Amino acid sequence: MVPLKRRKLGSSHTGNAGTNSGDEVKFPQVVLFLLERKMGASRRAFLSQLGRKKGFQVQELFSEIVTHVICENNSGEEVRTWLDSQASSRPGAHLLDISWYTESMRAGQPVEILDRHKLQELQISEAEVIMFSVPSYACQRRTSLENHNTPLTEALSLLAENAELSEDDGRGVAFRRAAAVLKALPSPVTSMSQLKGLPCLGEHSLRVIKDILENGSSIEVESTKNSERYNALKVLTGIFGVGSKTAERWIRAGIHSLHQLQDSGQTLNRAQQAGLEHYDDINQPVTKAEADVIGEIVEKAVVSVLPGAQIVLTGGFRRGKLTGHDVDFLITHPEEGREVGLMSKVVSWLESKGFLLYQKTTRNSYLESKDGPGRPASNIDRFERCFSIFKLAKEKETRTKDPQEVTENRVSAETDQNPNSDKLMNKQTDTPWRAVRVDLVVSPISQFAFALLGWTGSKLFERELRRWAGHERSMSLSSHALFDNKKGRYLRASSEEEIFAHLGLEFILPSERNA
Repeated sequence: MVPLKRRKLGSSHTGNAGTNSGDEVKFPQVVLFLLERKMGASRRAFLSQLGRKKGFQVQELFSEIVTHVICENNSGEEVRTWLDSQASSRPGAHLLDISWYTESMRAGQPVEILDRHKLQELQISEAEVIMFSVPSYACQRRTSLENHNTPLTEALSLLAENAELSEDDGRGVAFRRAAAVLKALPSPVTSMSQLKGLPCLGEHSLRVIKDILENGSSIEVESTKNSERYNALKVLTGIFGVGSKTAERWIRAGIHSLHQLQDSGQTLNRAQQAGLEHYDDINQPVTKAEADVIGEIVEKAVVSVLPGAQIVLTGGFRRGKLTGHDVDFLITHPEEGREVGLMSKVVSWLESKGFLLYQKTTRNSYLESKDGPGRPASNIDRFERCFSIFKLAKEKETRTKDPQEVTENRVSAETDQNPNSDKLMNKQTDTPWRAVRVDLVVSPISQFAFALLGWTGSKLFERELRRWAGHERSMSLSSHALFDNKKGRYLRASSEEEIFAHLGLEFILPSERNA
């Protein structure tokens, strides 16, 4: 075996110093040495710097004062052979796998040395690693709200969001699919070897996962989270009616905050004006209790103008979420055609009662006979729809089953607001009402099952359903219909279960569609 090459020390070191000049040594009894073999010079340098910042003594050169030798992908025999080649060696120095080092970094102190950390046990530990296996499509997997790999899935989701805000949809989908795979795993990932053979895990995602498993965090994720551009995009797209293209244009004009936007003289459309005015409320999470109160009001409006009509709460709340960024309702009537003209009547009723701060209604533009089965990649449906900002009385919260929970959720939500949002209107917290984003969608009963499936989500689950339909079944699926391209006919369904059956998929409950 070739001995470890000795590199010149940087200007921050003197002799064989184990810390940078400004780093405090917190654990003088522990002296670490990271073996470069199979680890690589750049990775070793990064991990050494991380250790010193945490207060550990990390030696650049091996010597008799070293108490812990840290290795990666080396067997005990290989390391002992290397030690025998060194002029100075300390008997009894711990030979440890990199897992001990990364766990110590996360803990901020040396953790207890267990059998699994000892290098001579590495091969046995690797043989005992539990390998994961999941289906290729998210629509084949059951994914609950809680998952065992939250640090990994949140990191990948943040990178996906950043890509989407930058209009790099392909990269965004790649990160979303990788996160969805990790969400479906039955236990925490502890080793990269467990991920071998899993679908949708590209090289970029694997690098991020590896970084977090070994170092407790990802440099790329932390850099993105703290970047001025990402935070500016988050703030500006948080305005109702503002998409990533508009936000990007404003950023190029030097606008990074709400106050800068107000002072810029930019011309805003009616939706954006309302979004800016009610920014703080709209960017505060909506609780399930609040959604239920809004549901009671909308149901009263719907039944008042069309008795027998049905209303269903969809989106994340139907999947079991306790909070959301908006509230979505799907409305229909058991008799085909009775829903025509319903939306304008419902909106008029809500406006007459003072419930709407803003609304924009779009007509139903979908005609099955004319449009046929082909759907755009985005699968944007064309139902009659009302985008609105709802005026919800705060005192309604006290009438829910658990008012204390609602109050605690509201306080928590206000505390967790984006610190970069430049809180605009403190007076809003003193009003007896709050603004909430509400979408109303009217569907004919013949399309209701498809609309319910499409509006329940999650977004990736729906994308994967359409991908499965096209690639595996030669079908075209949308929120309006399912078309069999081989047989050249539409497949009717009166329930979500029937749609899954048409697609040859096992039915998955809404609460398990959180991909």
